[in-house]
Order: sequence, then structure tokens, then C-alpha cells
Amino acid sequence: MTPKELFEEKIGARIKENPDKIKSVQAIYEFQVTGDTPATWTLDLTVPGGRVFEGSSGNAKCTVTIALENLVAIVEKKLNPQMAFMTGKLKVTGDMGLALKLGTIL
Repeated sequence: MTPKELFEEKIGARIKENPDKIKSVQAIYEFQVTGDTPATWTLDLTVPGGRVFEGSSGNAKCTVTIALENLVAIVEKKLNPQMAFMTGKLKVTGDMGLALKLGTIL
């Protein structure tokens, strides 16, 4: 799975399925995906319905750095986000409270 497939198909679908959760978060997240196909993706939950796009908005309040395979495992519920953080598979810069809210969306 490529970062594009993951963000546009899986994460994009989750956002559309959970509009109430998005309203309560009201934040912009940036993902620095590492691995064979490194990429930067933004998850903007400040706009109605949320928005996912490739690249940086420059306005993220929380930045997550993670390898693609670990992010896929989190989205597929095979890896607990808190455990990924504690074992160093996931790194967070910025608002840690927003990082915790992200777990309910992914």
C-alpha cells in the first residue's frame, strides 16, 4: 500500500464516516511518512467534513512521524497507537493532546 492509497482511501473514508468526531477535534495534523516511499500528508479537520491532501499546510498543530508499515498497522487496528509511541515507532511533535484525539479517528 502506498501513502497515497492509505490517506486517500482508508483515512479519507474514516473521516467521512465520523463527521461528529471531526467537529470535536478541530485541528490540523501533518504526517511525515518514512520508508521506501517517504511522503508528507496533511489531515485538516478544521474544515467541514475534513480534508486529506499530500504535502504540508504549514499550519499543523501536531506532527506525526511514522514508517508507512506502522501507520498501515494502526489504521488496520493491528497496532495500538499508544504502544507505537511508547516503543518509538511513532513520534509526535507539537500538541500531545491532539495526538491522543487522533487515535479515535484513525
